[in-house]
Amino acid sequence: MAERIIYNLEFLRQRAKQKREDAEKRLQELRKELKGDFEHKRKVSRKVSIAEGSFNAVTDGAGSRYVSPFALAMGASTTQIGLLSSLPTLFGNFIQIFSSKAMERFSRKKVVILFSTLQALFWLFVLFSGIMFFILEKGSVYSVNFLIFAYTLLVAMGSFVSPIWNSWMKDLVDPNKSGRYFGTRSKVIGFVALLSMLIGGFILDYFKNTRVFAGFFILFGACFLARLISSQLIRKQYEPELRIERDYHFSLWQFIKKMSHNNFGKFVIAISLMNFSIAIASPFFAVYMLEELGFSYLTYTIIVVSSIIGNLLFGPIWGKLADRYGNVKIIKITAFLTALVPIMWYASYFLFKGHGALIPFLIFVEFYSGAIFAGFSLTTSNFIYDAVTRERMALCTSYFNAINGVTVFLGATIAGFIAGRADLFFGISIFLGLFLISGILRFFFALTFVTRFNEVRMVDSFRFVDISNKIRGMTADRIWQHLGVLNFRAE
Repeated sequence: MAERIIYNLEFLRQRAKQKREDAEKRLQELRKELKGDFEHKRKVSRKVSIAEGSFNAVTDGAGSRYVSPFALAMGASTTQIGLLSSLPTLFGNFIQIFSSKAMERFSRKKVVILFSTLQALFWLFVLFSGIMFFILEKGSVYSVNFLIFAYTLLVAMGSFVSPIWNSWMKDLVDPNKSGRYFGTRSKVIGFVALLSMLIGGFILDYFKNTRVFAGFFILFGACFLARLISSQLIRKQYEPELRIERDYHFSLWQFIKKMSHNNFGKFVIAISLMNFSIAIASPFFAVYMLEELGFSYLTYTIIVVSSIIGNLLFGPIWGKLADRYGNVKIIKITAFLTALVPIMWYASYFLFKGHGALIPFLIFVEFYSGAIFAGFSLTTSNFIYDAVTRERMALCTSYFNAINGVTVFLGATIAGFIAGRADLFFGISIFLGLFLISGILRFFFALTFVTRFNEVRMVDSFRFVDISNKIRGMTADRIWQHLGVLNFRAE
């Protein structure tokens, strides 16, 4: 009897052990299935994000790039052009402070869809500013002011969801391949923006002698439709669950007080100062070309498009270099090289004044600008992905953008104030003087502040001799393959 009981107990132990092993095996299989399903959803979402960004790129190429020319056509002053450039950035970046709170209460996906749809609607308000120009007696005053108001809110709608979108994308992109993915994404978006701007330039040039405002209305109407489609594509993206720690939040003032004592804070200070110096010149390139040099819309478009081409071609290269050598090294190199852009604009007056080679030279300068800023913008964004946890991504991005918004506002506003009260700079155009000041400040900040923060992940050591050897070994086929001009595959 005792032997039978012992036998039964041993049988039950073996049976329980077998069931436990089967359960663990099934649990592992379920985990693999869930992981595979999760990875598949992430992969599909990354592809959808490129399609969504492509439609949104239409609003950049055919919209944002022509807002300043639109304002100039309505008789905007230099001060108003400065405000048109700086106010949207200031207000848009400051409103991001509330993004993290919205992310706590609502789905990231729902918030992005809502504000993307609102942003599409505000392109109709931009159109309405043009109607005001014709129906009001003092149209040039009220219409430009309303344009500044409408465009500020339009940019704010997109800026508000930027930290939330960054937090969402951090869950969808492999950190070790972020440079390559966003390089590819930027390449596709840049290609669409390039086509949009070229088409926009031809449309405006076609209507320039008859009804140029009809051309602007066509462009901004297309922006409304493209952004509306973009907002609907966001619905197709997968949103992983976000669990936020209770102690993740800290105030903007707490962040500012500790900025100079931590690596991320030093990064924010350096990039903010660089953007301050960039904002001194960037709003006035369009004014200089259209007002001072008297270029046609088509010539203006060709020059600006060369910047997009440079960005399109070199974005993937910077992405691959950043994945291997780190974002900080690329930021330091490109920050220094950005200073040459306004310096070359300044030098163009002395080198090619009244010469036919001026336009080809400016096309080269803008191509160079696009190539360099492709690396600077990409690695600046990717550094935040590396340096910040997913829970604090929206918060830190909003604080970074808020501080940058202040510096951009100060740079553009100060420059606009100076340009509105002085016509000449030591006997030459005041705009050339602003370009020179911007270039000098970029050199200074790149050499002093950009060198003060460090990489946050393990990367290969960077040596210029390695890059030099690779360049010497490049054939035409390898260059084409490396640029990946026609390879739009999302990893």
